[in-house]
Amino acid sequence: MTALKSFPIAGRWKPSDDSKIQLYSFPTPNGVKISIALEELGLPYEAHLAHIGEDDQKTPEFLSLSPNGKIPAIIDPDGPGGLPIGIFESGAILLYLAEKTGKLIPADPAARLECIQWLFFQMASVGPMFGQYGHFYKFAADKISDPYPTERYQNETNRLLGVLDQRLEGRTWIMGDDYTIADIATFPWVRTVRDFYEAGDAVGLDGFTNVTGWLERCLERPATVKGLTIPERP
Repeated sequence: MTALKSFPIAGRWKPSDDSKIQLYSFPTPNGVKISIALEELGLPYEAHLAHIGEDDQKTPEFLSLSPNGKIPAIIDPDGPGGLPIGIFESGAILLYLAEKTGKLIPADPAARLECIQWLFFQMASVGPMFGQYGHFYKFAADKISDPYPTERYQNETNRLLGVLDQRLEGRTWIMGDDYTIADIATFPWVRTVRDFYEAGDAVGLDGFTNVTGWLERCLERPATVKGLTIPERP
């Protein structure tokens, strides 16, 4: 375990093969981004369940790798210069994996920057706003009487779906003909609004036909089918 022994998290979630990327995650929208990307890229990895319902992400071992106490996080034993590196934040991990392999991101500098912008669109807007909406719509509905929070985030979710729908007009994927980390970052959140929050009707999802068609294309990919189940939910 020479490559990983300096990482405290490897003492709690022990690798069986220290030559593989170690993924510490839970099958949330942010978590499955990385398992899907790893499956798309064909990189060897081991997935470790960091159970957020049991506060695994708040343990000292996990915090030593991910100071914000959020999944996912990875250790790549073959990082820059052949040295092991730990990375947290799903967007940073996606960008790292794409740059490591030269895949799932355009090679052209201008197109690469455009892809990164859409990745940041998900990280800065889609994830936080959809997540807040889901909280108030599904989990806090019986805890608050003021409709303002739910309406605020519902309106913003609807607006962001409109932005995405316009982007997808005439495009197969967010970047056009090529499937990229921008798609992988974004579609799990749209899926969650529809399937987990059960809020598709509330946000008028069916009216965004470019988004719904794109979502189905994302869900049909073999790497998605597998990645959505990793780590296996207990």
